[in-house]
Amino acid sequence: MSLQGHIVELQRRHEALEKEIAKEQLHPNADEAKLLELKRKKLQIKDELAKLKISETRH
Repeated sequence: MSLQGHIVELQRRHEALEKEIAKEQLHPNADEAKLLELKRKKLQIKDELAKLKISETRH
């Protein structure tokens, strides 16, 4: 997979996690552990995207 393709896939996963987090937060008894895990995954993807974008601009 090309670098650009990888970035696009990560962006797609990031958006999907945003939607899942928003959906979970709508529940009156939201599962805090699940929310924390989703937010952790989202942050990991965001960090990886930032690194890839920096790498992309250097080439």
